[in-house]
Amino acid sequence: MAITYKPIGDTYSEAVINLILPIQQQEFNVNINLEAQQDLLAIEKHYQQTGGGFWGAFDGDKLVGTIALITYSPDAGALRKMFVRREYRGKEFGIAGALLDTLLEHASTKGIRDIYLGTVNFLHAARRFYEKKGFDEIAADSLPAAFPRMAADDVFYHLHC
Repeated sequence: MAITYKPIGDTYSEAVINLILPIQQQEFNVNINLEAQQDLLAIEKHYQQTGGGFWGAFDGDKLVGTIALITYSPDAGALRKMFVRREYRGKEFGIAGALLDTLLEHASTKGIRDIYLGTVNFLHAARRFYEKKGFDEIAADSLPAAFPRMAADDVFYHLHC
């Protein structure tokens, strides 16, 4: 299996929604719906036009993972929409790490030095992943004022690149 990675836009909105919502709602029981994530219907506007990006991991034509970056200041961004299908998770695939590397490479080319993210406390594997990748847990009141916070998030991380 050869996983490929590429930037994706609005033509992939339906595939992104079909990947992300079941993971959020069914797998992790996060109380969030599409209405709270209208950015998924306008990927190019919310991510790419602001200097950020949205990337997909593909097994053939099948979308198996996503990651996104919102830039909210010239040198800072928010990591968003990091999801990998259950059957494609783990070190043997390395998809999450490759997606994060893709985002960090893009951030570097744009001069983004600080990446922040929010997650949910009970997502222990995700939290371990971010910590292994050098992210430091921070208090919510340490977030930049412009950070686009999601209502469901209750744990926050920062990476200085």
